[in-house]
Amino acid sequence: MKVKLSKRDALIVVDMQKDFMPGGALPVPEGDKIIPSLNKYIERFASLTLPVYFTRDWHPADHISFKGHGGIWPPHCVQNTKGAEFHDDLLIPQDNKFIISKGTSRDFDAYSGFQGTILENLLKERGIRRVFVGGVATDYCVKNTVLGALNLGFQVFLLTDGIKGVDVNPGDSEKAIDLMLSEGAVAIELKDLD
Repeated sequence: MKVKLSKRDALIVVDMQKDFMPGGALPVPEGDKIIPSLNKYIERFASLTLPVYFTRDWHPADHISFKGHGGIWPPHCVQNTKGAEFHDDLLIPQDNKFIISKGTSRDFDAYSGFQGTILENLLKERGIRRVFVGGVATDYCVKNTVLGALNLGFQVFLLTDGIKGVDVNPGDSEKAIDLMLSEGAVAIELKDLD
């Protein structure tokens, strides 16, 4: 299947932050291995002056998702820390890039790039109809961002060569992909872009 990009398309790169990479506070196994693939998508969208949205966890130090504050995760992606920075090898274009911070309030968790953010408004202002989604983790923030986009009426392409899961339970990522596809997302790889 070939997909031709148009001015109604946007790329969403989910949570490619140091804390989610090997050696980070909440690592996704081999999360850094998808960076070359994601960079190729970023280059393709940037070359066509299409917008690229980078979501990031941007938590206060006492965030509700953290162990010790009622959550299940170790502290991660705390605002203005090294761990919250994007991976050094991730390509961040000069133009048409948008940073979307989520989970910024102590009492509100956000797995989706749409929860408590202006992402939907930014996409709609630009007349975006289709979003292409990659990043980490397949079974958490990628899944919820894809499902959020579908629920909001966007056509969604899941970049299967640009996602990695954490698999807290074995098979979580596979189940997440099955769910996203059953809800209407379309699985593609870089070679499918025309």
